[in-house]
Amino acid sequence: MRTIALVALLVTVAPRPTVAQAQGDMPFTIAQLQYDGGGDWYSNPSSLPNLLGAIHDRTGIPVALGPRVDIRLTDPRLRDFPYIYITGHGNIKLTDEEVLLLREYLLAGGFLHADDNYGLDESFRREMKRVFPEKELVELPPDHPLYHVFYDFPRGIPKVHEHDGKAPQGFGIFDQGRMLVYYSFESDLGDGWEDPEVHKDPPDIREQALRMGVNLFLYVLTQQNQ
Repeated sequence: MRTIALVALLVTVAPRPTVAQAQGDMPFTIAQLQYDGGGDWYSNPSSLPNLLGAIHDRTGIPVALGPRVDIRLTDPRLRDFPYIYITGHGNIKLTDEEVLLLREYLLAGGFLHADDNYGLDESFRREMKRVFPEKELVELPPDHPLYHVFYDFPRGIPKVHEHDGKAPQGFGIFDQGRMLVYYSFESDLGDGWEDPEVHKDPPDIREQALRMGVNLFLYVLTQQNQ
């Protein structure tokens, strides 16, 4: 595990001017993306609050603790959030305006974590092709810095739920070396972040999911400060 000194360094470096690291003097947070198409975008209501609590407790970074923040791509506050999260079991359908807004947001310094909650894969890949027709989802190797920025994951993203029994995979979309999108597939990190009684995952599985979430958050901060 990395030392807290690394976290202190990340927090003191000036952020990118295009997508704010925080809303004024407000602490960091992650916003959950609301979308149309019939998918349950609102899944896992306790996931992000629990993850942010773990980030606060384990790193000391001032993050927003409390109810989840939900946002649409058309919301004028979008660029106040450098990190947005999308999940669900069903269809994602973006309007042409939302496709353009998401592309602009990501190229301006924003970050999207897409977490397949089982059933999201086909529509997510389709919509990403609309957002970035010139880019591909690339699988991250286990030695990618994301898997070692704070906690070490020598085999890459951990497995949380069985789903189709396939190995978990983490994919990225990049622009000039910066990761714009991280897609967790056949893992279901969000279920591992939920309150223990929801899925009754063993403590070690929940711990691996939370650790991966901490790594993702810190990796995003690292990119914002480069």
